[in-house]
Amino acid sequence: MESSPKHAITLEDILKDPQIHTYIDQGNRILGVIGYTEHGFPHAKRSSNYASYILKCLGYDDRTCELAAIAGYMHDIGNVVNRVAHAQSGALMAFTLLTNMGMDPEEIAQVVSAIGNHDEGTAAAVNPIAAALILSDKGDVRRTRVRDKERVAIDIHDRVNYAVEQASLDIDPENKTAILDITIDTEICPVMDYFEIFLTRMVLCRSAAQYLGLSFELVINGVRLL
Repeated sequence: MESSPKHAITLEDILKDPQIHTYIDQGNRILGVIGYTEHGFPHAKRSSNYASYILKCLGYDDRTCELAAIAGYMHDIGNVVNRVAHAQSGALMAFTLLTNMGMDPEEIAQVVSAIGNHDEGTAAAVNPIAAALILSDKGDVRRTRVRDKERVAIDIHDRVNYAVEQASLDIDPENKTAILDITIDTEICPVMDYFEIFLTRMVLCRSAAQYLGLSFELVINGVRLL
């Protein structure tokens, strides 16, 4: 007996799925308890949008861009298990969820590889979706991710995020560059603090950009630093 054919799972299917919604919400709540910045729906949707945008700018087909959007939206569901190794646990959760939804195995493989390779401790740009996810995830620095303003004075992670007044990731296909442009209030956080926290992430972004045939530039307060 032939198995039923797999059907294309869309981003809309993912956004409407109650299980995925619950895991993102509960994972974000858990991170709030242990003092991490926001990893809920704003971060999921931004990562989804930017991952798709990056590949669209580079001429990837619509389906690959949609898979990047799906990976971007789901990439942090593993936080519901534990922050440690959340990329790997999230990838395994995504494997089960997407399999049960009927996604094609080749597409599942691309999505779970991207999710499993997005965290800087073990990350690697193993495919275009993973590279786009790394850039979109690590480029999400913003004031609204800080949960408790009272922690800004004592926690460097909160201070760095709170100091960011504006951040954008722009892809220039003609000049083959990915530009992360950030405006920081240096009265809240000196630029050196940003580097202390995010240097590893910026190196990872450079590797991801290189995988996509781009050079990576970091611009802070109008000055190119990388």
